[in-house]
Amino acid sequence: MKICVIGLGRMGHAVAFRLISGGHEVWGFDTDSNNLKLASGIGVKVVFAVQELAQHASIFWLMIPAGDAVDSVINQLINVLKPGDILVDGGNSHFHDSVRRYKMLKEKQINFVDCGTSGGVQGKELGFSLMIGCDKNVFDKLEPIFKVLATSGGYAYMGPAGAGHYVKMVHNGIEYALLQSYAEGFHLLKEGEYKDLDLAKVCDVWNHGSIIRSWILDLSHNVFIKDQNFSDISGQIGENKTGRWTIDEAKNKYVPVDLIERALEIRALSRKTGGNYATKIVALLRNQFGGHPFKKNGEE
Repeated sequence: MKICVIGLGRMGHAVAFRLISGGHEVWGFDTDSNNLKLASGIGVKVVFAVQELAQHASIFWLMIPAGDAVDSVINQLINVLKPGDILVDGGNSHFHDSVRRYKMLKEKQINFVDCGTSGGVQGKELGFSLMIGCDKNVFDKLEPIFKVLATSGGYAYMGPAGAGHYVKMVHNGIEYALLQSYAEGFHLLKEGEYKDLDLAKVCDVWNHGSIIRSWILDLSHNVFIKDQNFSDISGQIGENKTGRWTIDEAKNKYVPVDLIERALEIRALSRKTGGNYATKIVALLRNQFGGHPFKKNGEE
């Protein structure tokens, strides 16, 4: 298949890499010239205006920040897209926005797919987890693409428009609480009764047979094998909007999400106070799986 990837940063580059590795022809666009250069180096056929992509393919995969940027790209493409073309939003858009975009494009006989994408920068080599919302016949048409992008067993049709981004939103809310829980446990081990515990060794043994084994523990091991004091690391934790959206949706549906809500409160407090040992761990884990920057002490 011929596929256009719009947004060739860390995640878009990884998507393009996997598509090319799977035998697909990839065209790409990004506003950053360095991203274009890097993409060209792996075989992406780059263009310098997003509208040019419509000359080369009928499938368009967006890997750009949620919000106005997605609408901007759609508005730039809409007059050059043809009936039957497929536009996939692989970012972290709000599911309400995805439903709105689906309806708007449907009126023009253009197909819209919301695809929640998890796996972080490691997805380039390991494959992604894809949560997909769209018309079922469109999913069936794109399944060879999903199969190439995902890890084994790592993609599924979630339901109609918005369902993919809805499931990914809740996934991210869970992620917030999980990261905070692991980090608080390690904080207690660090400051608790036994002062000489090797946290990297703890991660390793927990990840062999224990109930709480996970990829987060793999990444924690990567962090602790390098340093366990973090004396020069700030405990400020960034966030995107998906955690807040999860809480808002839970309140609308009268579902308690106390742990997720508390995790967001801790992140907000960390940006005011500089955080603590646990929030340093969360910041470093976010860097491990998503390439999110962390601050060092004294940095604004």
